[in-house]
Amino acid sequence: MPYRSLLLRSLLLCLSFLPLQADVFSQGQKHVAISISSGSSYNTTYTIVGVKANYFIVDNLSMGLAYRGWFGGDPGKHELSIPLTYHAPLHPVYRPYAGAFYRHSFMTSPYQDYDVYGFRVGISLQLSPNSYSTFGWVQEYYPQAGGDGSARGYPEISVGLSF
Repeated sequence: MPYRSLLLRSLLLCLSFLPLQADVFSQGQKHVAISISSGSSYNTTYTIVGVKANYFIVDNLSMGLAYRGWFGGDPGKHELSIPLTYHAPLHPVYRPYAGAFYRHSFMTSPYQDYDVYGFRVGISLQLSPNSYSTFGWVQEYYPQAGGDGSARGYPEISVGLSF
């Protein structure tokens, strides 16, 4: 998988040319993150591509909007999320985070759209004055799943830009 290494190195090189910021988690900062992963649903394996934009409404607290598309399978699935995340200022480079989110999933026919809510916890690593990476766990709850309280969890890894 040398292309992934090349992609990551190219991204980090591009980040080094951005104007310097004092703290990527300060009020007024804007973040953009991309994600690529795979997942299984409806007995199909999908490639999941996402983009997320956050704005820090106060120091260490961000609110945002996120999109994830599930590609390569049937049924089609697209998700819109509203995340709220707090980054604890315990260390200048490593910051634990915790957050909550609401997500609506749009499904192709004959499947019904559905809602999900959940939380995420992990650690953010500031890579440069304008970039960061997150490593954590996401836990999701499905209230419409027959009232049985269905849930699932999965790891999350992302790289983001701050400006």
